[in-house]
Amino acid sequence: MIDGVLGGPVDQDYLQQARQMQAMSFAVHIPLVCFGIAFPAMVLFLEGLWLRTGDPLYRALAKRWSKAMLILFAVGVVTGTILSFEMGLLWPEFMATFADVFGLAFLIEGYSFFIEAIFIAIYVYGWERLSPRTHMAAGVPIVLAGITGSLMVISVNGWMNQPTGFSIRNGEVVDVKPLAALFNDNLWHELVHMYLAGFIVAGFLVAGVYAFGWLRGRRDRHHRIGLVVALSVAALATPAQLLVGDWAARTVAERQPVKLAAFEGLEETTKGAPFSLPGGIEISKLLSLLAFHDPNATVTGLDSVPEDDRPPTGIVKLSFRLMVFIGSALAALGAWFVWLWWRRGRLPRSVWFYRALVAAGPAALVALIAGWVTTEVGRQPWVVYHVMRTESAVTGASGVPVGFAVLALVYAGLATVAFVMLRRLSRPPLEVGP
Repeated sequence: MIDGVLGGPVDQDYLQQARQMQAMSFAVHIPLVCFGIAFPAMVLFLEGLWLRTGDPLYRALAKRWSKAMLILFAVGVVTGTILSFEMGLLWPEFMATFADVFGLAFLIEGYSFFIEAIFIAIYVYGWERLSPRTHMAAGVPIVLAGITGSLMVISVNGWMNQPTGFSIRNGEVVDVKPLAALFNDNLWHELVHMYLAGFIVAGFLVAGVYAFGWLRGRRDRHHRIGLVVALSVAALATPAQLLVGDWAARTVAERQPVKLAAFEGLEETTKGAPFSLPGGIEISKLLSLLAFHDPNATVTGLDSVPEDDRPPTGIVKLSFRLMVFIGSALAALGAWFVWLWWRRGRLPRSVWFYRALVAAGPAALVALIAGWVTTEVGRQPWVVYHVMRTESAVTGASGVPVGFAVLALVYAGLATVAFVMLRRLSRPPLEVGP
């Protein structure tokens, strides 16, 4: 049973800077998480094609992609470590109060990280040292560790949006049930939504690289296979994401109605609520239909809570609509590719398709970040929904702006190193052995 609100206001002049610093770290790390979720499976798929067909081009491409996987993992190690330290440094009250509740999740995430690191090293340096089937088997733990590690982090986020697995008595967290907290009801739609996002982001970014080469006249079989494999992954995941998005939105409508009101900027509780389109156009009763599958359902508005308990509507509404718009556009782009491949067995010939595909990778990243802004800012002013306010969790230390500036320089340096290494990796011709 959860009864009461924990914490009190902290004298903190840099609350917004602390939030922005954490947001910057998430924005840098989350795309790397997408590659941790999806890229190992894509590499193993190529290696599986080699084992099945004997075509050396599949092996050569999988080998190159595995080196890119190693580079991105190394960068993710740095950004993930920074993020872990930030949780304790910027939000000490949150960590101290609830460590017993979600500590198990972070422990499993740590073990997953070490397993992933060990087997990535074995996989990348074992191409010439292990038998083909043993080598492919060494890649399976990479996929599993990427899934379990991200599962734990998503579980904690789901718990923050629907806290469970503990009670509050006399201002203290008691009766902790870590497994109940870990497998909270909010976990499942967030988990599926994030995993599909991982395949969409990784697929479109990798496909965009090959589409750029295609536009520059590189239309050999290497570029064709790389583009088709990556784009197929993204194109199949995108329509499923639209369905999962509907599931997630209905869950929010039931459990966090004020967040849904912020999605749509709905000021007043309304029966048969309309859905607003850009330009001031409203479709009667559509919001009620989308949220509850009932055109006459009552949708809770922002007026249901005091003004201090409302999220910042402008940024939440913008990020939500940006996510939906980009997701729909990516689904249309993927459908174009799937239809042509299924009906005619070829890639689209229009130059505009490849231009759109180059833009699709960055657009998928924007949609990913917009989705997390929608989730996290939409929960405000709560760090743990209806239990602890963000202002009560933040550090009282000074010097946050200095840390912000230093961290921005660190991330800029990491981005430069990663770009240079990936570019050098892509320059040599693909070595296709026997």
